[in-house]
Amino acid sequence: MTREAMEYDVVIVGAGPSGLTTAIRLKQLAEKAGKELSVCVVEKGSEVGAHILSGAVIEPRALAELFPDWKERGAPLNTPVTADRFLFLTTDKAYKLPTPPQMHNEGNFIVSLGNVVRWLGEQAEALGVEIYPGFAASEVLFNADGSVKGIATGDMGVEKNGEPGPNYQPGIELHARQTVFSEGCRGSLTKGLFSKFNLRDGADPQTYGIGIKELWEVRPEVHQAGLTMHTVGWPVSTDVYGGSFLYHLENNQVAVGFVVGLDYSNPHLSPYEEFQRFKTHPEIRKVFEGGRRISYGARALNEGGFQSVPKLSFPGGLLVGDTAGFLNVPKVKGTHMAMKSGIEAAEALFTHLTFDGQTGPEVLGYAERLKQSWLWDELYQVRNIRPSFRWGLLGGIAYSALDTYLLKGRAPWTLHHHADHTQLKKASDCAPIVYPKPDGKISFDRLSSVFISATNHAEEQPCHLRLKDASVPIATNLALYNAPETRYCPAGVYEIVEDPSGPRMQINAQNCLHCKTCDIKDPTQNIDWAVPEGGGGPNYPNM
Repeated sequence: MTREAMEYDVVIVGAGPSGLTTAIRLKQLAEKAGKELSVCVVEKGSEVGAHILSGAVIEPRALAELFPDWKERGAPLNTPVTADRFLFLTTDKAYKLPTPPQMHNEGNFIVSLGNVVRWLGEQAEALGVEIYPGFAASEVLFNADGSVKGIATGDMGVEKNGEPGPNYQPGIELHARQTVFSEGCRGSLTKGLFSKFNLRDGADPQTYGIGIKELWEVRPEVHQAGLTMHTVGWPVSTDVYGGSFLYHLENNQVAVGFVVGLDYSNPHLSPYEEFQRFKTHPEIRKVFEGGRRISYGARALNEGGFQSVPKLSFPGGLLVGDTAGFLNVPKVKGTHMAMKSGIEAAEALFTHLTFDGQTGPEVLGYAERLKQSWLWDELYQVRNIRPSFRWGLLGGIAYSALDTYLLKGRAPWTLHHHADHTQLKKASDCAPIVYPKPDGKISFDRLSSVFISATNHAEEQPCHLRLKDASVPIATNLALYNAPETRYCPAGVYEIVEDPSGPRMQINAQNCLHCKTCDIKDPTQNIDWAVPEGGGGPNYPNM
């Protein structure tokens, strides 16, 4: 069956903060100039916001640029931050530390980013943006001259053997004058663009963390609306970059999460189990005892910062938001940067598409606009903080204080990153880690957690977690690293099964939360995360 094709001025891949902001600003500019501009957004989640997960404390700076009247429009920023706490944890004690200046949240809001994105989707549709949730962009299309032509959505109703099933529907081609990739962290299509257009030449490797989050309803007497709390230290060892957040929203709800840098070296480490163990600390347990866990999820996040930003434009398209790596790690915030990149992308796109003179296929003005914006300066000032933690927790804290208070982010040097997958040591060279069994009240097993993420994938579809070499999980990963994919995956996707003929790797793709950790951390880079059928994955209600 041939694929239907649709034509637009701009196609945007991903309905997150950066993609929707790009769409909104384009329509605002077109309306102001009295011009027609067709804009389409495709989203792999079952609805806008279904795959959005973040802490989240939002700095409304970029939102105010997009909608100065965001309060009157009813943007769901309902809980202003009222207090910040920063703790160092030992096994059973908590010590209050001075809150780093980047973590001061006066004027910021604790939000459900999923609900903010749903609101942005409503604003975009009111302006005439076409949004298609449940359609996964699975292929980049190219013109004869090598420039990006658009994208194709994945076929629906394909059987496990790759053959069309009884409900088969071919994907749709979406052609555009410019295509914006806002796929979020470790975008599956963006990986191919990096290679085709050499976008990472001259940039450091991107480095990542995995963030695991739960939403709880807690007892009123332990709830303090507007409180943000961050911790470092226990339960991870001092050579592991990691820490937690607790954000008190409205309605007695608390968002709790734990982030582990994916450059850890001990293959026995399980980020999921570290998170569950963290909640058993006396200072943390008292918040959740007698409470009710509502939702669970996980996602990877970019931690490379300034020195890991790739080339942002190429013939026929550009990168925005998390896809490009815009996250302020010390500030623990990226939404304001994602939205700012969308604003500047839209401004550059509009000028490019409506310029009467001769222009080429690449929007060169986008990167230049960003470099003149507050985003670039903010990212530059904190560029050395994350890589300084290569010297351990105490070394990283000491350097961060020096860089922040004395050097003011203007050090005459730039520290560099390494690729996360190269950092694992052999299992035989590392101490095993024994994790306590979950109690079902404060700590939980992985499968019960996946259940409350509402993750679902169509039955009998091909596995979207593709092994380049099927022998590697046993011959290399199990033999050398004790199968680390069974621990770094927060959803129990990878499992070693003992058969009479020996061990084999079983991939439970139906559990996948789309966090992309396997694509990042696999020591042999043998796992390729590709989009499953549109609409699959988690369905986060208010994460």
